[in-house]
Amino acid sequence: MTAWGVLAGLVFPEGLMQTPWFADLSAFVSINTVAYVTLAIIKTLPKAYLSDWVDRRERRTENRSIFPDTGPLR
Repeated sequence: MTAWGVLAGLVFPEGLMQTPWFADLSAFVSINTVAYVTLAIIKTLPKAYLSDWVDRRERRTENRSIFPDTGPLR
């Protein structure tokens, strides 16, 4: 970082950063960042299926496959 960067206010001047539209922009960026971090965490987790948690009565007790010698289902 040079002395010119410090004197120029790095990227934006202080007066610009205290305007309402800049506050709105920074709020949008922070919400967007939280959303993408949440999506990235969800994508790394293993897939969850509803059938793993809910036991339905409509499950077949016998195999209906075209290969009948595989035995009954659980």
